[in-house]
Amino acid sequence: MSTQIIDGKKIAELVRSEWRVRAEKLIQLDMKPGLAVIIVGDNAASAIYVRNKVKACSDIGIYSEVHSFPGNTDQNEILTCIQTLNNNPHIHGILVQLPLPAHFENNRIITSIAIEKDVDGFHFYNVGALVTGNTVFSPCTPYGVMVMLQRKQIHVEGQHAVVVGRSNIVGKPMALMLLEQGATVTICTSKTRNLPEFTKSADILVVATGRPRMITGEMVKSGAVVIDVGINRLADGTLCGDVDFASVNGVAGYLSPVPGGVGPMTITMLLCNTILAAERAHAGICVGYTR
Repeated sequence: MSTQIIDGKKIAELVRSEWRVRAEKLIQLDMKPGLAVIIVGDNAASAIYVRNKVKACSDIGIYSEVHSFPGNTDQNEILTCIQTLNNNPHIHGILVQLPLPAHFENNRIITSIAIEKDVDGFHFYNVGALVTGNTVFSPCTPYGVMVMLQRKQIHVEGQHAVVVGRSNIVGKPMALMLLEQGATVTICTSKTRNLPEFTKSADILVVATGRPRMITGEMVKSGAVVIDVGINRLADGTLCGDVDFASVNGVAGYLSPVPGGVGPMTITMLLCNTILAAERAHAGICVGYTR
């Protein structure tokens, strides 16, 4: 079978060009979208991610600022910074780069961000609202996957979608978003018995486990759509996904590569959420929820 490779970079460029127009309209109305990024500690990977986000903001017309803190910073200092940004009318999105140092309470940090500025989509309000299909900002990675499927005209309704991974950032929201679009959804975890039995039944297979190349061609149904969310750095320095690209290529009908698949879409949806937050701010739209 000839597998169609899903070019996430190309789709991301198209989406960004569309949202750049919306950002330009806001700028003409004297409201430039603004994103603030908070990073704590000296995690090298996090620093790269932040630089990429700042560059992407610049390319699309979003103002950005980075607030860097040493790893031993007291949690209350970060909470104070977030509160200041919550009250800053020029900042429409706030992102706290994860992971945080071990002495931080992640949930307390995330829920201190104003819902109207939670462009990562991690606040309990936004995650919980996925259940009813009324979230304000969808988590960026599963949001990006849904946009990829849409742009490739892959129908979700009526399909059996299998999500391997149950994280709060990808797995769980991914399952809810597929369910909202009419898929029959199965969630698999590291504890799932006979995993290939489930993956081989999937019309749409989304893998987000953090385990290099765990899904092989023998575990995939012929013609299935396979979305690889994982990104792993091997001992030789090369990157690979959670899907064994070589063996799945030729079995799947569609396959997203690593790198160049979901990764570019994640940052793109962050930009889209930030522009949307600015549009909502300009329209005076608030969320009916009190923290």
